[in-house]
Amino acid sequence: MGKTYFDHMNGTPVHPDVAAVMAHHQRNVYGNPQSPHTPGQTAMSALDKAREQTASLINAHADEIYFTSSGSESNNFALTGLASANQKKGRHIIVSAVEHFSVLHPLKRMEKAGFSVTEVQVDRTGKVDPDDVKKALRDDTVLVSVMLANGEVGTIQPIRDIAGLCREKEVILHTDAVAAAGNMPVDVRALGVDALSLAANPFYGPKGSAALFLRKGVRIRPFIEGGIQEGGRRAGTENLAGIVGMGEAAAIAFREMDGRMNRMKALRDGVIEKLPRVVDHVHLTGHPVDRLPHHASFCVEFIEGEAMLLSLDMKGIAASSGSACMSKALKASHVLLAMGYDHALAQGSLVFSFIENNAEEDTGYFLDVFPPIVERLRGMSPLYAKYLEENKNVQ
Repeated sequence: MGKTYFDHMNGTPVHPDVAAVMAHHQRNVYGNPQSPHTPGQTAMSALDKAREQTASLINAHADEIYFTSSGSESNNFALTGLASANQKKGRHIIVSAVEHFSVLHPLKRMEKAGFSVTEVQVDRTGKVDPDDVKKALRDDTVLVSVMLANGEVGTIQPIRDIAGLCREKEVILHTDAVAAAGNMPVDVRALGVDALSLAANPFYGPKGSAALFLRKGVRIRPFIEGGIQEGGRRAGTENLAGIVGMGEAAAIAFREMDGRMNRMKALRDGVIEKLPRVVDHVHLTGHPVDRLPHHASFCVEFIEGEAMLLSLDMKGIAASSGSACMSKALKASHVLLAMGYDHALAQGSLVFSFIENNAEEDTGYFLDVFPPIVERLRGMSPLYAKYLEENKNVQ
């Protein structure tokens, strides 16, 4: 069996059409987009087209898109830029407890600079209650940041409801949509958000290319100063090949969205339904219905996620255990802990994310090889031995 790749939340293969357009621009479009000569204006035309394509994916205007190098940069840009540019209203920020570290870590530094932060908790499915956001809003609240969908457990948040609360209080709302954009319909107008982060690598685009949507009229402090690029908000010569790659990937995702979602939901639902049948003591994490269409996540009792990942890799299967930023930290996921899972169970997390080149044959292979892996690892687990001893008389 060849390599079976189920880790598409952390990186998808670049679409052949995306690779082709990137290669063309690497070879032939060498002018600086800010130069007035013909090669420069050719580059600027390519940049403008990519901006329009990216905007169309989320129903934004082209001049509301600012290109960055990653989803983490977009989140940093949004948090620090929006809060500092609008702090005359106040210095209070609200976030959920399950945000990505590229949201949570900048806030720690901002707290030292005088901002105050309120973390809104989530339920067992990882979902935020809009009423909790409403209770947390204050007269000095300047910014709310709640992700659209969580890459670890797949849960989709009620952003529209939260947006309505923010509008009533004239509070800026940012959402991290890196896990969602390109994999499910995302409409910034329907959501009612003021800012939204997205990245190309979760939807067949290149790594190192991302964007921040900023609604017209919303003030933000520049993230990198020293040039006129990106409306003066992010200086530096543009990564043209990466940007046109993101634009092409966005156009393809927009065009193929419905078909992709239907295929991925079938694989997702098959794994969610069948895995508990072949392995006991397995818990689905995240919301059972309101979740990303290509995402299935679990906690497996009595085993650590790293051991499962290494064993699966030896069988040619690549999966994930929590976020890419946590996978080497050997710590329990802050997302699962916030959802109420204890440390031992949270360390047994597995995440599967599918794309269209996966097939039922791939998921079937996983379901065949995984039970023996679990049996072997549990055979070495003191926790499992203790469980068996405590329950040896239970019928």
